[in-house]
Amino acid sequence: MAGEPNGQGTGGAGPATLTKKDFASDQEVRWCPGCGDYAILSTVQGFMPELGVPPHKLVFVTGIGCSGRFVYYMDTYGVHGIHGRAPAIASGLATARPDLAVWIVTGDGDALSIGGNHLIHALRRNVNLKILMFNNQIYGLTKGQYSPTSEEGKVTKSTPFGSLDHPFNPVALALGAEASFVARSIDVDRQHLTDVLRQAAAHQGTAFIEIYQNCNVFNDDAFIALTGKETKGLNQIRLQHGKPVVFGPEGERCVAVEYDGTLRIAETADVPEELVYVHDAHREDPSTAFALAHLSAGPTHPTAIGVFRDVVRPVYGELMEKQIDAATERLGQGDLAKLLNSGDTWVVG
Repeated sequence: MAGEPNGQGTGGAGPATLTKKDFASDQEVRWCPGCGDYAILSTVQGFMPELGVPPHKLVFVTGIGCSGRFVYYMDTYGVHGIHGRAPAIASGLATARPDLAVWIVTGDGDALSIGGNHLIHALRRNVNLKILMFNNQIYGLTKGQYSPTSEEGKVTKSTPFGSLDHPFNPVALALGAEASFVARSIDVDRQHLTDVLRQAAAHQGTAFIEIYQNCNVFNDDAFIALTGKETKGLNQIRLQHGKPVVFGPEGERCVAVEYDGTLRIAETADVPEELVYVHDAHREDPSTAFALAHLSAGPTHPTAIGVFRDVVRPVYGELMEKQIDAATERLGQGDLAKLLNSGDTWVVG
């Protein structure tokens, strides 16, 4: 854990301005050279000062996988949990300590395999958490086995004849769990990722961000259609609330609304202006956001990035506090010893 930032609580002096260095630990950052985790770490550390939250009021919780090392490189409080349990640990922290800002860093294997149940329940409860899920579509730490997001037919050490599994769509999964904030960004797009982080941090409740992250050792260039200089302009469908969804170097393509309400990718010139979809991230009904998540079967085709959904819902911890206050007002202060000795109890010995 970091010490207090310079100027915090020193002789009445005001708090010093936080910088990226205040959130960078003294640990040597060690991932494979070229790993997308480096870019994400740099972006997150660079963004943290914007929050105005000192390091001792921040907690990062991670699970198992390459992303699990993230917690050692943030000079904040941190918990390196066991496989898949980061949402459970973080839910307890955020509920018991609403004064803390709690962030989860997880991977596609950690979050969607053994941790799938914990993830969906954190999302549906709307605990005040920010979840960064790095998706490299592979198990990197254990040397290249297929993961829950690997494409069908993926040849890996554990699927030498090709994966038979149908992959998860993490954004669609989060929307299906009724998450109140769902977004997607890319490891190497610092500006876009920072903007998404900014919106997630402002959101009250669970914010889920899928981050496409390149594993250059075991799954290199999986997202090259969205990151390559020659292809990203053709394939990034950037969602901006209140704006028509057009893309391509000259805006020559768009997301069109069919007469039955479904969405499709079309040539802008062929679509009447009123049928070009105007993004509404605050729409309570998640069906349109769900359709946006399914515009592409994978990141090898035009794919939506940005904030899919951002709606207001009661936060779990706040509801719990109100319930406790109401019960205390009605019944008075409880007696823990009396509770523990009530009901069917017995004495041994």
